[in-house]
Amino acid sequence: MNPRQETRRCFLKTAVAGLAAAGVSRFLTPCAAGAEETASVKKPRLTCSSVNYQSLPLDEACRRIADLGFEAIDIWDWPNCKHLESAANDYRAEGLAELLDKHKLELCGFSVYSTSFSKYAPLLGACGGGNAIRGTRGRTSENLTEDMKKFLEEIKPDLELCEKYNAYYLVENHSGNSLLNDLDSFKALLDLDLHPRLGIALAPYHILHNKESVTEALRLCRDRMRFIYLWTNESDEKQLPGLGTTDVSGWFKTLEEIEYAHYWTPFMHWEPEPDKMDSLHRQSLEFLRKYVNR
Repeated sequence: MNPRQETRRCFLKTAVAGLAAAGVSRFLTPCAAGAEETASVKKPRLTCSSVNYQSLPLDEACRRIADLGFEAIDIWDWPNCKHLESAANDYRAEGLAELLDKHKLELCGFSVYSTSFSKYAPLLGACGGGNAIRGTRGRTSENLTEDMKKFLEEIKPDLELCEKYNAYYLVENHSGNSLLNDLDSFKALLDLDLHPRLGIALAPYHILHNKESVTEALRLCRDRMRFIYLWTNESDEKQLPGLGTTDVSGWFKTLEEIEYAHYWTPFMHWEPEPDKMDSLHRQSLEFLRKYVNR
């Protein structure tokens, strides 16, 4: 069985378990397993953020993502991307699982930057669990450690939902006034007593914006990082790794050193029309596969 088939098998097991727990009686296969089986697959998985195809219906976005060779999908709720809303309202748990099975995609999780996790937590749980990805908030205090402690108190309800619905709450770093921003803020967070369901979705784009070291950030976040945006701080399509001038070879050397085995996501914002997006992803994936397959 090849790695993609094995990953897919694990997803189906966890999805069935989640559907059974949610009271959904019919699905595709009568087996079950814990979500940690999926997380324990040692090879990083290439996933695509559905926002890169925000102009398309969810089914068509899934088809294109699968045809490109991605193994998983991160489904977005965003002002101009209604994929997660469609998943909840049009497909619901059983329909979403069947849609992903049709396209042979693993569910990486949901990106909930512009909404509350609580709105979609039951759906994520019913599909077997996964990641819930979002930002932190702005800084409100001169004392970074105290501000971070307050933030952890604020997200306790979401972390309780993660325990209930077999999810991981991943916070992304952002530049500007974001609480999780520079390397000092990573250190302030990681020095605290963190909930086991709290992790990091690392965005090198913003680290590069700060003119700081991506490899140092990777080493800092190693035990908490479950998702990385392969995203360079360049313009237009050059944001995708392998298409611009940013030397990212050190990132992959460090990822190998820290034995990172979760999601790799080639990413860009200001998405072009879908056919152009396909072409750009093909070029970036060709570049990335020499690292993921070694």
